[in-house]
Amino acid sequence: MRPPESICLLRLSALGDVTHVLPLVHTLRDAWPQVRLAWVIGRGERRLLDGLAGVDFFEYDKKTGVAGMRALRRALRQSLGTAGRFDALLHMQLAARANLLSGFVPARRRVGYDRLRSKELHGLFVNERIAATTGPQASGPHVLDVLGSFCEPLGLRRERVRWDLPVPADAREWAAAQWPADGTPTLLISPCSSHALRNWRAERYAAVADHAASQGWRIVLCGGRSALERETADAIAATMTQPVLDLVGKDTLKQLPALLERADLVMSPDSGPMHIANAMGTRVLGLHAATDPNRSGPYSERRYCVDRYDAAARRYRGRPAAELRWGSKIEHEGVMDLITVEDAIAAFERFRDDHPQIAGTAGGH
Repeated sequence: MRPPESICLLRLSALGDVTHVLPLVHTLRDAWPQVRLAWVIGRGERRLLDGLAGVDFFEYDKKTGVAGMRALRRALRQSLGTAGRFDALLHMQLAARANLLSGFVPARRRVGYDRLRSKELHGLFVNERIAATTGPQASGPHVLDVLGSFCEPLGLRRERVRWDLPVPADAREWAAAQWPADGTPTLLISPCSSHALRNWRAERYAAVADHAASQGWRIVLCGGRSALERETADAIAATMTQPVLDLVGKDTLKQLPALLERADLVMSPDSGPMHIANAMGTRVLGLHAATDPNRSGPYSERRYCVDRYDAAARRYRGRPAAELRWGSKIEHEGVMDLITVEDAIAAFERFRDDHPQIAGTAGGH
């Protein structure tokens, strides 16, 4: 099969999901160093990935509607020049808006999801599909592996996972200045997802943080500039009895990966920071009830996750998680209350047991 000369990736959002696309980008670049890669992406996600070598980014703002789609088509055609069309479009987003947007990308081959995963008329916008997987859908492959399979119709197979998230030196310098490198283990809590029903109660975060602090750990809060993130951080700090370093709203998207990299353990619900931390090599104490950690938990290591997804499926769907469609989200009011403080402390202690060199106070449990 002749190598393609140009490929367009379409994955607009979210921060965690574009992080999952990075190993696919490296697979394509390693196999075909001369291939031209374009990526249609959202604005915030572009800021996170700014500096990624060998990729031309084309931003699309959903607020611009169809007019923005037409502008994107003009920009893509101008970049293609006499070629006119991409050899292949890898259409990796299922939302209705993204499906419509894909129709404005000129491409000969249009690779999309298999029929089982397709929704929102996805099949009307593709002419090839990735292979379907068999077995229980809820415990099927991780989303990173599904995205990685988009190179297979092109004749490649992703053999290894490499993120190499672009982090500038000044971002690491900023992160290094936030707390001293004095050997104190650090638990960084990123308490909020962009999906509010995935978030845990502030008083429960505070209880786990106090437990970790009592074992000699430094506690750091991080997050964005939204009112919810500010209110959540304030509630956690007000409830804690131990000191906490509050960095919520103080970092940029380029500084966030460097900040997560400095932590020994990151505690978070299913969120962008969870997946960015994983990409930076930091272990994650993930909190999962609304989403399946086998599909969307931290890719490298889920041993320190709390998994109450099956309990949520039985309570809110009336059947076990193994019978749900792949990617099903159980975003119900109160679903995260299925995760107890004791669950999270047990996960924290598993990490301490596995990493005695950074465990904190000896004999603390």
